[in-house]
Amino acid sequence: MNGRKIEAVSFAARRLRGAGVASLLAVAAAALPAPARADCDVPDNGVPDETLLSSLGPNWASLGGLRPMLAKSGIAIGGNYYGEAFVNSGGFNQGGKYDGVLELTMDADMHKLGFWKGLCFHTNGYQIHGQSITADNIGSLMPVSNLEATPATRLDELWLEQHLFNDKLAVKVGQLAADTEFVISQGGTNFLNGTWGLPSIAAADLPSGGPAYPLATPGVRVAINPNDKFGLLIGVYNGDPAGPNCTGNPQVCDNNGLDFRFDSPPLLMAEGFYKYHQDRLAGTIKLGAWNHFGNFGEQRFTVGGNLIAVTGPPGKVLDNDYGFYGIIDQLIWRVPGSADANGVALFGRVVGAPSAQNLIDFYADGGITFSGMIPRRPNDVFAIGVAYTRISDWVHGFDVDSGMPVARSYEALLEICYTMQLASGWTLQPDFQYIWQPGGLLPNEPGNGAVQDAAVFGARSSMSF
Repeated sequence: MNGRKIEAVSFAARRLRGAGVASLLAVAAAALPAPARADCDVPDNGVPDETLLSSLGPNWASLGGLRPMLAKSGIAIGGNYYGEAFVNSGGFNQGGKYDGVLELTMDADMHKLGFWKGLCFHTNGYQIHGQSITADNIGSLMPVSNLEATPATRLDELWLEQHLFNDKLAVKVGQLAADTEFVISQGGTNFLNGTWGLPSIAAADLPSGGPAYPLATPGVRVAINPNDKFGLLIGVYNGDPAGPNCTGNPQVCDNNGLDFRFDSPPLLMAEGFYKYHQDRLAGTIKLGAWNHFGNFGEQRFTVGGNLIAVTGPPGKVLDNDYGFYGIIDQLIWRVPGSADANGVALFGRVVGAPSAQNLIDFYADGGITFSGMIPRRPNDVFAIGVAYTRISDWVHGFDVDSGMPVARSYEALLEICYTMQLASGWTLQPDFQYIWQPGGLLPNEPGNGAVQDAAVFGARSSMSF
């Protein structure tokens, strides 16, 4: 990235901090017509549609009248608790682990608080506890759980969003997590492994894992939805959530989510979608890409063309890093008379990135889901998915050059998961995963071959309140 671009980004960041998010949105709201949307995810009575507290009675669900009182001012509060346990055979260590996440959320309709129509506020935070079975037992690139993280109490997202032109345009500014909106397959949301969210290729190739759980970062996201069929998302984020000076665990470098960094070259993400036959065999196609405007070291060769394994680092410096992806979700059989798109559905994602500067250069996943198949259990989902993560040719070549006993090549995953609704706001998900070649074929202890394939059994309980 050249100096002029760096100065422009730095200047924009200073302007954003100096003017303030509210001031920028005020200018936009004054210049454009007011939107129709004004709910901002705030229920009229403040009580979520699904909460486990409703099974205890209306007074519990309303938190003793607190929720309706706040809703009159346009404020909604809520929370979730996720607890899960896994046990594995294989990997580099066998055993069991428990981890959990308490999430608290707040949404606000800023119009009811005296601001303008269509302005919404959201924030959420986590209390993360327990141990990671991936880090402690398996070492896979595709983490067993999308909740695994370094134990901490931390802020996640904190943003304002302005809806305009009857929701055809929405601009979000603040502390953002890209994995809540980009590179998402609806079918993949039924699984527990972390790769079904932001896929392993993006998590491994982007600095600090990218703007994804549990590391949100300052950014701007624009959503354009001219109609119900077509849409476009564009996001610009601080390119390294933990900062360029972080040399250890990114989650430790920003251990509370309050750093609000603007000091890294930006990450640009763009995604377009097309939805069709939503009233029949519903389908969605997405095409997207990202570009990181920073500098990246080549994985095999130095600036002089020598092998890093022979002469040592650093690798040749390359400008920018990027990736392209495509996603499809397709219902192939619909439950007769179902209002939602329940039935049998297929899904898949394909992602590619350059080999020279990345650990992973190709990723693919796909599977099948069965939803609403049991008449008396319309919210249950059975899902089977497979995922493939390929180690880049440059990294594989580096392993060969180094004379390592095993050269990393790929990692593969099979996951089978059943989501059952026990009560309103409470689900239980038994889960099985089999991981081939954890870490791409990581060497085990010296003279002991590679880390063994891992079989993982577990379950997650999710409760909303």
